[in-house]
Amino acid sequence: MSAELVVHRAGPQLSLQDRGRPGWITQGLSRGGAMDRLALAEGEALLGHGPQAALEMGGMGGLFEATHPVRIALTGAPMRASVDGAPVAWNASHALPAGARLDIGPVTAGAYGYLHVGGGFDGPELLGARSAHLTAGLGARIEAGARLPLRPDRATATGTNRKLRVDDRFRGGTLRIVPSLQTGFFPEDQRDRLGSEGFTRDNRANRMGVKVVPDGAGYGVEGGLSVVSEVISPGDIQITGDGAPFVLLAECQTTGGYPRLATVIPADLPRIAQAPAGARLAFRFVTLDQALEAEAAHRRALGELPRRVEALIRDPADVPDLLGHKLVSGFSDGEHHDH
Repeated sequence: MSAELVVHRAGPQLSLQDRGRPGWITQGLSRGGAMDRLALAEGEALLGHGPQAALEMGGMGGLFEATHPVRIALTGAPMRASVDGAPVAWNASHALPAGARLDIGPVTAGAYGYLHVGGGFDGPELLGARSAHLTAGLGARIEAGARLPLRPDRATATGTNRKLRVDDRFRGGTLRIVPSLQTGFFPEDQRDRLGSEGFTRDNRANRMGVKVVPDGAGYGVEGGLSVVSEVISPGDIQITGDGAPFVLLAECQTTGGYPRLATVIPADLPRIAQAPAGARLAFRFVTLDQALEAEAAHRRALGELPRRVEALIRDPADVPDLLGHKLVSGFSDGEHHDH
């Protein structure tokens, strides 16, 4: 029987996500995929395999059980996690024995956590991807009772008890932006203010985008609601009728008629996607050359992830049945034996 991951309890935003579906924008379908694609790459580095889909957990995880022994990795927004009651580290890989219960609770920072399995999740592809595009109705949220098939793991002897040190991108911060097609429509004082004032991540957010509330007055341009609808992409900052910027994310529409004040560069999209409600944010204009340099540095960092993986040293207090483990070759207990 093929291995499965059984979902005993599911958080409200649990779905299978990969790198999405590039190439369908002319048919009206945005790329979609994981809100934090950096977290996908981190899980792949920890498990030592190529691109695979992972379970995206928005705000809350769930309770999971594997029918066969599997390797897992936990990345993205930190969440409280345990295996059969024993705490397990985040940004790390672990062995999940058959029948053991993996309990993942709420986020402690950020917005989206990810559960990866060795070999990846199986199942049909739709338009070249396994990810659920909820806005377009491709796939669906995963509910309690689901049994998710797993692909064979070709590297079961490696990739457990490993960790990866990651930068904290889960509390807001500064987002680098470049001018958009309509930036010049906005008054100069508003353009200046965008790069100098602070913002707060609003409670209103989903996979299409996130609203940010400025410290000062709202933004707007005369005739802004009559802008001709044209192509848009993740990172674009639209100004809707209430004057608050709305940063488009993974499942944004492909065209829109709201004026765009600027665009967040792709390298900083994980930071805005992971900003929790109430997080403080700022925008900083950079030149096109600086944006290209940032993207090149981001790609280099992705390529270096496998070399940054380290051994995970577990706290003995967190290891169940510690005396049952062979800790050092040649020594298994404290008793004297005559030979």
